[in-house]
Amino acid sequence: MKSTTKKILVPLATLLGAGAIAIGSGATFTSTTANTISSVTSGTLSHTNSKDGKAILTLANIKPGDTVNGGLTITNTGSLPADFSLTETSSTNGFADNNLTLTITNNTTGASVYTGTFGGLVDGTKTALGAIAPGVANNFTFSVHLDADAPNTQQGKNATAAYQWDSVQQAATTTNQ
Repeated sequence: MKSTTKKILVPLATLLGAGAIAIGSGATFTSTTANTISSVTSGTLSHTNSKDGKAILTLANIKPGDTVNGGLTITNTGSLPADFSLTETSSTNGFADNNLTLTITNNTTGASVYTGTFGGLVDGTKTALGAIAPGVANNFTFSVHLDADAPNTQQGKNATAAYQWDSVQQAATTTNQ
């Protein structure tokens, strides 16, 4: 009986050993990665006007040869760079023949914004001032001059103008990271 038992035990032991190897060798290679929270935050668009709601300049009793200068500061207080513009919203000019002139200068950039007759900007039309970066202030001077050769017919005349400053976001961009 020894040989019969041995004949049964050897194949049985071989089977059990093979089963143990199959069950025990379940090793698998793995790899794991993770990302932190991805986020997107919108920027802000805002600006301040040092004379918001006030006249840029006022002069009563101007006489031939006089010049009046008024200044203000426009600051981009948003987080986005913006394209700025100036609009003359309304104007009147009772002076004749270009006797009363206006020069608008961006003193920060040195750019001439306008030179011509007072009230000569087209009412309601935006005049581009260019891009202003976040946190940057631009100082503007409005200089009004009554011609030194203005005739007596220019006595008692009046001129007025109102202005609006706008900032608009710049063109959209694509960012690849």
